[in-house]
Amino acid sequence: MEPVTPSPIIWPNGGELTNEWVHGLMSSFEWSSWNLPPSQLPSLLPVNVFDSLVLTASKILHKERNCVHINDLDSESNVVVVGDIHGQLHDLLFLLKDTGFPCQNRVYVFNGDYVDRGAWGLETFLVLLSWKVLMPDRVYLLRGNHESKYCTSMYGFEREVLTKYGDKGKHVYRKCLGCFEGLPLASIIAGRVYTAHGGLFRSPVLPKKRTKGKKNRRVVLLEPEPSSLKLGTLDELMQARRSVLDPPWEGSNLIPGDVLWSDPSMTHGLSPNEQRGIGLLWGPDCTEDFLKKYELKLIIRSHEGPDAREKRTGLGGMDKGYTIDHTVESGKLITIFSAPDYPQFQATEERYKNKGAYIILQAPDFSDPQFHSFEAVKPRPKAHPYYDFENVIDSDDEMDKSAMDTNDEQPNR
Repeated sequence: MEPVTPSPIIWPNGGELTNEWVHGLMSSFEWSSWNLPPSQLPSLLPVNVFDSLVLTASKILHKERNCVHINDLDSESNVVVVGDIHGQLHDLLFLLKDTGFPCQNRVYVFNGDYVDRGAWGLETFLVLLSWKVLMPDRVYLLRGNHESKYCTSMYGFEREVLTKYGDKGKHVYRKCLGCFEGLPLASIIAGRVYTAHGGLFRSPVLPKKRTKGKKNRRVVLLEPEPSSLKLGTLDELMQARRSVLDPPWEGSNLIPGDVLWSDPSMTHGLSPNEQRGIGLLWGPDCTEDFLKKYELKLIIRSHEGPDAREKRTGLGGMDKGYTIDHTVESGKLITIFSAPDYPQFQATEERYKNKGAYIILQAPDFSDPQFHSFEAVKPRPKAHPYYDFENVIDSDDEMDKSAMDTNDEQPNR
């Protein structure tokens, strides 16, 4: 018996999404990944429906603070923390079914990197936006470093969108970039757990001096020496300007780049993340200081898959989809990665074959993490990569800063 072709998705009258609508969207995307060429996605999800979904979600996201506090929890609540997904739609759908869909007693915090590398970044992002619109106080979408103009132009998402939406592709891509800018940077769960894509951040550089003379007066920012780097505060995080296409690596607005790009280290102190060319490395002493200062028990971050961890000394591999990187007096630092058998397109013959994982936090204090590892959904539908995965610069290596857009120009929304 031939599978029934889904009807084109229609935006509901009044714009109120339902569980049925969101589940229909997920089913349609899964069907299309097997049965439609990418360029026919608009026959299933017309541009006007895309526009309505992204506009509605963007309005919600842009109203959230840089660090969202998730406190509407009770003795029956679970919080699920999810790491990088990277366009692996089928693994996301499995995760949601395996864990249970968002509901009043099941809160989800997604730690960013929804797009790039995998073949279904657009569908993955739109599924998550639909859940955000349906349950805005039960689904939280944080920003990853790949939710940026630079990364999406390098690692496939821009080309994916242009392929799928043709002459409307640039419009769809610009709308996604505008939505990325609205994604919060971090969360604090039940006053006990801090989550962010990369992790910790520095205290920002303040204006130090002015040039002499009244004419052409301008502020000069003095770059700090590595030895003078100080751990940032939550107040400073709240004041950072997150609405940038690409978080800057220089100047006074460094917190977004730190939160999205930084990595833990086994060496004490803060230092520039020279391997990535942006963000920081922070040691166990910084983890302890941050946890103790804010009476937290856990830091949960993502950002490093099996390919990244292969290059790191002193830190565990990502075979199980998670690692405990720092164990200190006040608590733990955890890395969670939710894209199994990553990356989808790999240049080497021998694949990493890593598992993905997610974390469940339960009442009463939500600080005792339960780890759940899972295998990749197989087989995957056949798909072509949207980037030159054999030759592209590794996103774990120093970025091409000349390709980054760190000015104040905003995309057309």
